[in-house]
Amino acid sequence: MNKELLVKGLSRLFIAILFAFTGPVIYTSAVRNEDHPFFIPVLGLGLITCTLAILYGFRGIKLLIKGFFNEN
Repeated sequence: MNKELLVKGLSRLFIAILFAFTGPVIYTSAVRNEDHPFFIPVLGLGLITCTLAILYGFRGIKLLIKGFFNEN
């Protein structure tokens, strides 16, 4: 068991959880205010944070698996 990889994986999963909660909130606030001048930038920010949540989640799980099974 590699503890460094486990800690990295858990920290990435924590960041993914934060993005998973903030992304849909930002996206929903953008969709509700379609007539606002900042609609497109806020919508883009929401979609980017949702995408980052998925990517950080996959990378965190990958690091956890590497940490458990001592893969290099």
